[in-house]
Formats: sequence, structure tokens, C-alpha cells
Amino acid sequence: MTEPAFVLRDPAHRVSPKARTLWQLQCGLTAGIGVIGLLVGALVWREYDARWWVLGAAVLVGAAYAVVVPRWRYAVHRWEITDTAVYTQRGWWARERRIAPMSRVQTVDLAQGPIDRLFGLSTLTVTTASAAGPLRIEGLDRPLALELSERLTRNAEAAGGDAT
Repeated sequence: MTEPAFVLRDPAHRVSPKARTLWQLQCGLTAGIGVIGLLVGALVWREYDARWWVLGAAVLVGAAYAVVVPRWRYAVHRWEITDTAVYTQRGWWARERRIAPMSRVQTVDLAQGPIDRLFGLSTLTVTTASAAGPLRIEGLDRPLALELSERLTRNAEAAGGDAT
């Protein structure tokens, strides 16, 4: 019996620690929008006692969301690029681990949104010949993301697959 060429395993590298702060900001903004919506609702709600309990609970849940989710995501999100494959693991509630052999890599994209730029972070997207869609590595330091995109491009070209 032969060993499989690609083993589904935890990738070796974590994303940048700055990603945790970025995700905390994003979760805080999301929670804040929900709390503001409930605050507006509480101001027009006629049942005085219940509205402040709901608002207080929303603030507590929103604060927990902004603290817990980024830490959880940071603990889960991992990546690794070898000469033969790209390994990713992501998610916080539902986890996804994927492997893309270099011979299947079609394109390598680097993206940086406005908030990402403030933190010096980038997202590397590896499009493959897979119905599961592209692999994404979020929260990479910009210089590392540039280096990885160049390396992936070279490795995919050297692999010489048909990427179909």
C-alpha cells in the first residue's frame, strides 16, 4: 500500500498577530452596529423595563463576540506553502482545511483593503482547478504576502500541471 502524496494535516504557520487586532476591530464594528440598532429600538420601545435588559444583553454579547471570535480565529487560521502544495486552515465556527497541489494552481492574487493597509496586512488568494473555490490566506504581513505570491507563481510554473 502506498502513502498518499498529500496528507491532510495542520499547516505549520500562523497568520500575523496583527490579524487578531484587525479582526477584533471588525467584530467590534459589527457588534457596535447591532447595539446601535437595538439602542434606537429601545428608545422607541414602549415597554420600559424590558428594553434596557435587551440592550444590556446585546452589549454583553457584542463585547464577548469582539473579544472571543478574533482569538478563536487566530488560533485556527494557519497556512503552509511547500514545493508541492498549498495548505490552508481557516474558520472560527466551522473549520476548513484544504490542500492544493502546485500542479492545480491557476492564479495567485494579492489583495489589501483599506483597513488591511492600516495594519500592513494582505490576503493571498490561490485559485485552483477545484469546484471548492479558491484558497485564501488572510492576515499576512504585506512583505511576506508579496514574497509568497512570487514563490507560489514560481512553484506553480515549475510544477507544470495542466491546472484543469
